[in-house]
Amino acid sequence: MPGDSVLVERLGGVGLVRLNRPDALNALDLATKQLLLTSLQDLAADRGIRCVVLTGSGRAFCVGQDLREHAVDLEQAGADEVLSTVAEHYNPIATLLHTMDKPVIAAVNGIAAGAGASLAFLADYRIVAESAGFNLAFAQIGLSCDTGCSWTLPRLVGPTVAFRLLYLGGTISAEESLRLGIASEVVPDTEFDDRATELAARLAAGPTQAYAAIRQALAYAASNTLTDALAREAELMQRTGATPDHRRAVDAFLAKQPPTFTGQRS
Repeated sequence: MPGDSVLVERLGGVGLVRLNRPDALNALDLATKQLLLTSLQDLAADRGIRCVVLTGSGRAFCVGQDLREHAVDLEQAGADEVLSTVAEHYNPIATLLHTMDKPVIAAVNGIAAGAGASLAFLADYRIVAESAGFNLAFAQIGLSCDTGCSWTLPRLVGPTVAFRLLYLGGTISAEESLRLGIASEVVPDTEFDDRATELAARLAAGPTQAYAAIRQALAYAASNTLTDALAREAELMQRTGATPDHRRAVDAFLAKQPPTFTGQRS
């Protein structure tokens, strides 16, 4: 519904998740975190959805935790209870974004700060509007980092740059984010919506099971030895090699025709 803080659209094989608190720069209050989690769970389980896009309404992608709500809760409940939201909400959202068996795009339409930046880092592909940026403001409010940032950011930019960004804060422009390896691509604002739609449609029409296996292979290899990664690759090649999409793609190649993928598991 228009008044909901998270809007979900199913556009063919694309599941579009839009944070919808534009007046609050899409800050994450309790209701929004709960709705975001259930929305992502629904899309992850929907076999008809072959690509998920996370974006924001208005001029921000997401500025992270709603600090107005946070301040009130600190006064009423204390830090231990308030910060349990990390384990109860942020961690399950991060895990789901990282592990669902379909591509995830962060369409960063505006500023992404704090946990909002962390959400974007969890995506496979970050398309960033030219006027957008990232701000890792955790330390500036006396907090550590969350929503997977300690895991994703060093893998994107390296530990030296990750320390600098997390210690010193400040806004990372779209162009700098591209140079650092945070953005997958930067798009002029006037072309942003069309490019995000085009990219999502392309991935939704692609080999979904191969994409899922690639996500799993990269995540596994990040924390295992080469020997273990090779064994995992062999396992995933066996799995994807048994899919109808693989057989169809080989036949199409031999016939010198473009393949058509259905995303079926077997």
